[in-house]
Amino acid sequence: MNLVAEPLLRLAARVDAIQPFYVMELAKEAAKLEHAGRDIIHMGIGEPDFTAPEPVVETATAALRRGVTQYTSALGLPALREAIAAHYARTSGLSIDPARVIVTAGASAALLLACVALVDRDDEVLMPDPCYPCNRHFVAAAEGRPVLVPSGPGTRYQLSAADVARHWTPRTRGVLLASPSNPTGTSIEAGELERIVEAVRARGGFTIVDEIYQGLSYDAPPVSALSLGEDVVTVNSFSKYFNMTGWRLGWLVVPTALVGAFEKLAQNLFICASALAQHAALACFEPDTLAIYESRRAEFRRRRDFIVPALESLGFSVPVRPDGAFYVYADCTGVAHPAAGDSDALTRAMLHEAGTVMVPGMDFGVAAPHRHVRLSYATAYARLEEAVERLRELFGRR
Repeated sequence: MNLVAEPLLRLAARVDAIQPFYVMELAKEAAKLEHAGRDIIHMGIGEPDFTAPEPVVETATAALRRGVTQYTSALGLPALREAIAAHYARTSGLSIDPARVIVTAGASAALLLACVALVDRDDEVLMPDPCYPCNRHFVAAAEGRPVLVPSGPGTRYQLSAADVARHWTPRTRGVLLASPSNPTGTSIEAGELERIVEAVRARGGFTIVDEIYQGLSYDAPPVSALSLGEDVVTVNSFSKYFNMTGWRLGWLVVPTALVGAFEKLAQNLFICASALAQHAALACFEPDTLAIYESRRAEFRRRRDFIVPALESLGFSVPVRPDGAFYVYADCTGVAHPAAGDSDALTRAMLHEAGTVMVPGMDFGVAAPHRHVRLSYATAYARLEEAVERLRELFGRR
């Protein structure tokens, strides 16, 4: 008798190109330990510990009671698109036509729409290694070929214009960037970003820039890629700066000539983003709500300023100081532990022996994943302090 279960249906070949998300696998392992009674400090998943502030919750409640829960336009509520455009004017001095703004079911839907719209089968898309793992999977889902370009401290773990010139082939269609980046928390320097866009433009390609962490910039005002021309596609989200992860709401800004194509795709793939979330998000841009977000941004900066030197005191190396988001990408080869230099084994040891969750580098690329761990400091300051003390004991740094 054949005891091996056979799949009832044949899966599409593209499924094999999608790798597991190890962040979530480690989170499941941590949840089992918590269920068994262990106290676990979570520094793995990139989710703000802050949730939507009260004005947003109140607006959502009022919208629910008014019954405004029907489908919206696939492009989003006009009032929300106008509010997003006004936000760019206020924060970046950019005049963005609200007609170019497309509201989506989170930044993930925005990135998927952009890839489906711009990537053909076997098209190559350049991106840095390390990068957010889902970016390469969005390209693969569109039957394109993600090309990971090893990117180290010398380029702030980001793609450079020289990289574009070096790796561009007849099959290359464009680049997919993130500034600030997950997992590194580093931004692309403004002049280098301009050179990248010019290099891609000269080759007739597209530039997609994920800007979902721009609101969480700490050392200098962020520079949006939208300032470099209407042909740049940007992605943003209400998840990170606006603390609305589970509301699944994001947006794209696309060239005017492409709005109709994106609308057609959005109509067919998603119909629209959550109507309730869209109505609630209108409150994000009120002055009192923005003041709350700015105080939270200051708290994230305080956590960064604590955790980076604390990691270095534990034997980790942080070659590039993160200037945004809430991540630290650290070299683990110098820690005093048998698993030093093997980030997968080390993160499991930190979980089981010290009750602290970090993420191994294998999620984020293939260039040097075993040397690196990613830490998210989107957790309470006191818990970060406790995590450092636990690791100090684990590594014998007392």
